[in-house]
Amino acid sequence: MMETGDRRPLASRNTRWAGAIARWMAARAITPNQISQASMLAAAIAGGVFYLAGQTTGLPRACYLLLAVLFCQARLLCNLFDGMVAVEGGKGEADGPFWNEFPDRIADLMIFVGVGYGIGMPGLGWAAGAFAVLTAYVRELGRATGNPSDFSGPMAKQHRMAAVTAAGLVSLLEPLWGGQNQILAIGLWIIMLGAVLTTIRRSKTLVTRLKLR
Repeated sequence: MMETGDRRPLASRNTRWAGAIARWMAARAITPNQISQASMLAAAIAGGVFYLAGQTTGLPRACYLLLAVLFCQARLLCNLFDGMVAVEGGKGEADGPFWNEFPDRIADLMIFVGVGYGIGMPGLGWAAGAFAVLTAYVRELGRATGNPSDFSGPMAKQHRMAAVTAAGLVSLLEPLWGGQNQILAIGLWIIMLGAVLTTIRRSKTLVTRLKLR
């Protein structure tokens, strides 16, 4: 990965632990592109175990949910460290812009579609994934037209991962009231509707910027 232009504002980028891990990676034969590619693997595992969680009950379901949450966070960590190794570590690569964006789009689809199929609502999973991709499309369209990247929410990437992580964790409590997958369904609805609002908001901002030029 090689980041160019403006970057997503992340408070975690300035933490000591993130800096230490990024320096450790940069000092070894680990490339930013490899970290970006690893995010797709983490997302595939997250989507797969979310699917399995939706198909099982009891202790196995709880274990699958915890694994899914962990790999969602692993996906975010990959997104953090690929940029830090590329920029702060000075290991950016010529094909980095592709690996900066492509894995994120695949990751969103794999996670949300996995949840959707697991809870028996594949259409909702695909819709959440599609609108997640669309939010990024509008952002990159802005950059392609010479405007700064618009990372606004309410359902930017970090918000989507926070929402699906929260849904996975709260779903662990569903046996207390005899529920099964309702929280994950609500989570997908929130992600999908939030991504719709994000797409509209970013589109309006971009149109305004273009008219002012």
